[in-house]
Amino acid sequence: MLKGKTALVTGSTSGIGLGIAVALARQGANVMLNGFGDPAPARDQVAACGGKVGYHGADMSKPAEIEAMVRACAAEFGGVDILVNNAGIQHVANIEDFPVERWDAIIAINLSSAFHTTRMALPGMKARNWGRVLNVASVHGLVASAQKSAYVAAKHGIVGFTKAAALECATTGITHNAICPGWVLTPLVQKQVDARATQLGISNDEAKRQLLAEKQPSLQFTTPEQLGELAVFLCSPAADNVRGVAWAMDGGWTAQ
Repeated sequence: MLKGKTALVTGSTSGIGLGIAVALARQGANVMLNGFGDPAPARDQVAACGGKVGYHGADMSKPAEIEAMVRACAAEFGGVDILVNNAGIQHVANIEDFPVERWDAIIAINLSSAFHTTRMALPGMKARNWGRVLNVASVHGLVASAQKSAYVAAKHGIVGFTKAAALECATTGITHNAICPGWVLTPLVQKQVDARATQLGISNDEAKRQLLAEKQPSLQFTTPEQLGELAVFLCSPAADNVRGVAWAMDGGWTAQ
């Protein structure tokens, strides 16, 4: 379905971003990966799905590096047809204890980076009159949790940014939508599970159950593969008129 299209997926060397990159590659898209750490395992996994795979190690807190990444993607593949803004970090603390540098980093990576990638990708999308911009927000773009003020602020911001961009492109072939996962067992969340198990002296499975029970009524983690299939749908012709939506995949979290 996406043969001949190119997807740039930020924060895609593991977790949700990698799940989305794999799903898009399976539909024939060329993929530009981005993220910290060794990109080789992710590159191999995506390449096994077919299509061409590139990588750029841009630091998503630095606009100049983001600009260079988008230009590199266009140079290697001819343009950016699908932009997935997934890169994100987290820090947990009360507001009065929140380190200023952590606040600034979360806002830069989780929110401002999406502005910089989008402003760079849109001219090419408009020239071709086709594009898909998928912003990976969170249930925390719709509801809040204590001690996550920067993350909640950034994710609410990304939902608002998605809506504004969708309105600007409403009469074009370019759509903007946000994906709002609940608990997904990414490496970041596994660290929270491990910490809970250690703190409470319980098994890892019990720590997972307790974590889910607090917020996610299904008591099941959403998987990167499921989020990847949602991304594929949002890139399909069936989603041509899905615009400015914040789509929750959260096991009932926001239904409460």
